[in-house]
Amino acid sequence: MTEIGFYHLLRTPLEAALPQLLAKTLERGERAVVKAGSEERVRQLDDALWRWGPSNRNDSFLPHGAAADGNAEKQPVWLTAGDDNPNGASFLFLTDGATSDALGDYARCFTLFDGRDEAAVAHARTQWKSWKDAGHSLTYWQQGDRGWEKKG
Repeated sequence: MTEIGFYHLLRTPLEAALPQLLAKTLERGERAVVKAGSEERVRQLDDALWRWGPSNRNDSFLPHGAAADGNAEKQPVWLTAGDDNPNGASFLFLTDGATSDALGDYARCFTLFDGRDEAAVAHARTQWKSWKDAGHSLTYWQQGDRGWEKKG
């Protein structure tokens, strides 16, 4: 079963937290698919990743692509609103309340949700129950003063 981590955003928006998690993914030599809630959101995340850098400088970015870029098999991070995995990723990142019918195709899934949005929190709770009932291994992470803190 897929290992699923819930990442409760409390201090920074998705556009700041996601690149940090993706950078760690790439450091481990893994590939990732990021599933957004819409094509518009894919474009917004694409822009955020082009501008992100380890020191938050505007002259650095995370290597990534989306359907508009092509060459999916060469992209270490693939942005999509669909359930495709054209880059052979083993990590799946779900954003904006997105779900996937292909969880079993990934070793790990990261679902990121905004703790200031009651609907997002309620959706995450529903996902937790559903995925726990399905037998997935679940962990819960919350943004704290020093980064991500694993909670009981």
